[in-house]
Amino acid sequence: MTTTRRLKPLRILALMHEALVPPESIEGLTEEQIHPWKMEYDVKVTLERMGHAVHPVGIYGDLSVLRDALDRIEPDIVFNMMEEFDGQPLFDQHLVSYLELKKVRYTGCNPRGLTLAHDKALSKRILAHHRIPVPAFGVFRPGRSVKRPARLPFPLLVKSLVDEGSVGISRASVVKDDAALEERVQLIHRQTGRPAIAEQYIAGREIYMSLLGNERVRTFTPWEMFMHKLPEGVPNIATSKLKWSYAHQTELGLETRPAELTPSELRRLQSVSKRIYRALFLSGYARLDFRMAAADGQFYLLEANPNPCLAYGEDFAEGVEQSGMTYEDLLDTILRNGMNYRLQL
Repeated sequence: MTTTRRLKPLRILALMHEALVPPESIEGLTEEQIHPWKMEYDVKVTLERMGHAVHPVGIYGDLSVLRDALDRIEPDIVFNMMEEFDGQPLFDQHLVSYLELKKVRYTGCNPRGLTLAHDKALSKRILAHHRIPVPAFGVFRPGRSVKRPARLPFPLLVKSLVDEGSVGISRASVVKDDAALEERVQLIHRQTGRPAIAEQYIAGREIYMSLLGNERVRTFTPWEMFMHKLPEGVPNIATSKLKWSYAHQTELGLETRPAELTPSELRRLQSVSKRIYRALFLSGYARLDFRMAAADGQFYLLEANPNPCLAYGEDFAEGVEQSGMTYEDLLDTILRNGMNYRLQL
């Protein structure tokens, strides 16, 4: 599945958070020190090795920085690695809209797909309309009383409606009564200032699917998360601590590897993944997070993640590489998708 002929050298503006602009060298740094900006470093260094001229630009809340960089660099394409703007996770879609208004090509997802996927409630409503299984859920907005809908049974997983990266998720996020639900929802409100979503906790396997494409979509090897040392009775959820603490990962025996599925299960997962990708108007590349229910083997979409982490060795790139595509060819394909993307009206 490797690309036999790569793109000619391009002038690339690598757009990233100003705090995640990597140094020129990682010599002498530990894995834990590198971890926050590993994706940015891996993408930059690999693109340069492929012959492209890469110009990293870090921004936070000043759009003029991007405007000036576009005027100065005149890139062939923007490699978009932003996950927020001005501290707001929903504002990355506006950055991409700005690129479209400026008629600049970019990698990753289009503004509409970002808008639909980032709102976990909106995306679930759309998928439910298409008869795609999603957990039952309720949304709780700041300043309003926490009243659980009668149709929403315990246990529930409480998290931010729009934040990514397991923000606010801990073992206590799985609640079993109304008092714990109210406490956890209010904690999310205090921590983020944004709405909380409480969704049906589905016991089962956690499986990730990598996808690439615009109109034509490809799926790759499904990846599964395991915690071999998880204490009995503790839910197997990807907490914020698990995501960012190497010591905690070791403590719980975290491992990710190809998911062992029957041919029938794999076909079902591939089919529903492509349906989700199209229903949410995604483009470029995305990772879909599923629960395979222990009760009946049904695949429930937990979250759709457009523009997921591209670090070498992380779940998205691992699933792609397992299917026979090298990391360089992955980045080349992402560039091609960006160069070829056409706005769908």
